[in-house]
Amino acid sequence: MATVSTYAHVSKIPFNSLTSSFALPVYFTSKSKSPPQVRCALSPSEWRESRRLVSISLAVSHLMLFSNSAAAGSILDKYVKRKKLEPLEVYVPAIILTQLQIKDLEKTLEDDKPEFAACRSLLRSGPAASLRVNIRAVAQYASDSGNGRIASNNVDQCLSLLQTVPSDVLSKGKNVADSYRMPEDVESERLDPELKQLESIL
Repeated sequence: MATVSTYAHVSKIPFNSLTSSFALPVYFTSKSKSPPQVRCALSPSEWRESRRLVSISLAVSHLMLFSNSAAAGSILDKYVKRKKLEPLEVYVPAIILTQLQIKDLEKTLEDDKPEFAACRSLLRSGPAASLRVNIRAVAQYASDSGNGRIASNNVDQCLSLLQTVPSDVLSKGKNVADSYRMPEDVESERLDPELKQLESIL
């Protein structure tokens, strides 16, 4: 059974109806200066009701916290799953467009005066700009379906081809660069043996 403490005023003067209004209350003191405490007991029904209210409040707060965390977790899971991989239909058409774009650029480079700057800008702004991301995404889908090794090899081969310049293209580029060089620069290189020695070391 719960108890509540409170203060009570006790008067030493006997109760009298005539002097009750003028009686001054004094504290009943002993050794301590604090007034005596009178304990009043709560009824069992009130105590059970208060306990019930506390239990209900704790349960409601727990459910609110759990629901909020669950909702936040579900939103985060949806965000992660959505950002992990787009549908396969997003990547495949872009790869096909990249193949067509590269074939068109091959025809452009076969001209007598190919425009290398225009081809470079097309590769950087067209579908080929996202080729690495697209082929990795398709390889991830292939890996999820059980063809991870083949997909990984194909991606590595494609990326190595993108990073490697063919020998014929490299020789053509060197010839084009040599054609723009001044004759006096070539003569200076011929007359400077130290420069030749430095080039051989490098």
